Amino acid sequence: MFSSILTGVEGSLTVQNALLCMLVSILLGLLIAVIYGAQGACSKNFMVTLTLLPVLVQMVIMLVNGNLGTSVAVLGAFSLVRFRSVPGSSKEMAVIFFAMAVGLATGTGFLSFAVVMTIMIGGVFLLLGKTRFGESKQENKDLRITIAEHLDYTEIFDDIFREYTDRCSLQRVKTTNLGSMYELEYHITLKDIRREKEMLDAIRCRNGNLTIVCGRRAAVQEEL
Repeated sequence: MFSSILTGVEGSLTVQNALLCMLVSILLGLLIAVIYGAQGACSKNFMVTLTLLPVLVQMVIMLVNGNLGTSVAVLGAFSLVRFRSVPGSSKEMAVIFFAMAVGLATGTGFLSFAVVMTIMIGGVFLLLGKTRFGESKQENKDLRITIAEHLDYTEIFDDIFREYTDRCSLQRVKTTNLGSMYELEYHITLKDIRREKEMLDAIRCRNGNLTIVCGRRAAVQEEL
């Protein structure tokens, strides 16, 4: 059974317990930062934030120590952080809540529970990040094609797209080169990634060998 090292402490806090909680919070915050950093590119500022967030939350919880008025004030202070920060992805928000939950556990003295929670949730977070869980099995691409102004872009590539793609949608039409050319931007889903070059060759023959750009679809940032 998990138990708190602060049980029975009311209105007072020993130096030993405070230092122990702070040490565990810093170590667990560092572990969370390492786990998140293993998922890919991450800024140093965010890594430092994840490392320090548990100990900061732990210190605030210890200062509250059952005082209702202080608790309300702290809740208001935490709510302001959301409006002072740049909107992040759902993954970033999840790991921030993870770090705060660890800080809440250490701040109430449940150190063993905080360690177990960090290991279990961190392990699941790392496992899901390293696998293809939730990823689309289809190959989505952004395709930009330049054509001469005299060509009708509405149906010029329809037969090619029917042969090589499962889905295709025209997203934007833009004039270039002082209006003498059109740039068409499509979102496509390829039937077979191995036939991408074959599709581009067919388009080159249709657009007069003008510029074609085909690349991976930019990731959509999911905000909470």
